Amino acid sequence: MRVLITGNMGYVGSVLAPFLKRRYPDIELVGFDAAFFGHALTGAELLPEAYYSKQLVGDVRDFPPGALEGIDAVVHLAAISNDPMGKEFETATTAINRDASVAIARLAAQAGVKNFVFASSCSMYGAASSGPRTETDSTNPLTAYARSKIGTEDDLRGLDLNGMVFTSLRFATACGMSDRLRLDLVLNDFVACAVTSGEITVLSDGTPWRPLIDVEDMARAISWAIRRPASNGGAWLAVNAGRNENNYQVRDIAETVARHLPGTQVSINTDAQPDKRSYQVDFSLYKSLAPNSLPQVSLDQSVERLIAGFKRMQFVDKDFRNSPFMRLNMLRRHMSAGRLGPDLRWAGKLDEVPQNAA
Repeated sequence: MRVLITGNMGYVGSVLAPFLKRRYPDIELVGFDAAFFGHALTGAELLPEAYYSKQLVGDVRDFPPGALEGIDAVVHLAAISNDPMGKEFETATTAINRDASVAIARLAAQAGVKNFVFASSCSMYGAASSGPRTETDSTNPLTAYARSKIGTEDDLRGLDLNGMVFTSLRFATACGMSDRLRLDLVLNDFVACAVTSGEITVLSDGTPWRPLIDVEDMARAISWAIRRPASNGGAWLAVNAGRNENNYQVRDIAETVARHLPGTQVSINTDAQPDKRSYQVDFSLYKSLAPNSLPQVSLDQSVERLIAGFKRMQFVDKDFRNSPFMRLNMLRRHMSAGRLGPDLRWAGKLDEVPQNAA
């Protein structure tokens, strides 16, 4: 099986490649990434791209159709990946997250790709106070990032994809350790705060709901989706990917982290205005379709893995919000150095970079 992964040099892709190689030893991986964050490694002993037979570097807005030759499945991770980046680069977010995603899916269908997996997000539910959201409930995207995800689904729904099986995995909020860590995620941020300063400051009143999924369990869901037959859920499927038990209020996430690092102080701003981004999610459909690929990593295990990862990195940076592990700051650094334009295109030409397979 030959799988193309876009955005493979990021947070999820760096966990996905070794996961797929463990599960399917004969799988052949091809990567395609703009390499914005490729250097932001966390002390890994092996470069994640060593698992790939070929690594392409380029912009998804200029995706080369030839890259799909001989590909059985596409995992489309590439995106401007959070709300702050989407707000600062809204035009580029739409072009990359929505327009390019639709274009690549069309190209994949034309090339005879059997399965296309789109990394979507439960953030499209936005503010939802009337119980856990199911796939048939209305969406309420509050940010450019969330709008781009539901927009891609809308654009591809009902199109003739030439028999290609399309799976949109509406992931819960990502968390956990990766060889390319992100600290602009709620659990990861809380652990970094506790490790470096012994204090977690919750900017909201702590009541907003967030569903969480460890990055390893995201890889587990993707490994299911790349082989999903149309008979299991339909040729076009949008499904919440996570577990019902993993819906948490923000204050409970903070208290869990503090429990693993005794002495950590948790400060909650009880006078804060309510955070509109509050939603619980129903993952029953995913459980029925993928009972052997349900999330296995608990919140406690995610915290433990993050703490162990920080220790391995000897991470003590109290000013970590200015580190390369905060994606928006890294884009700003590229721009201030003249490497990246305001449209999030590299100033220089990037070419194909082949890699040896592991």
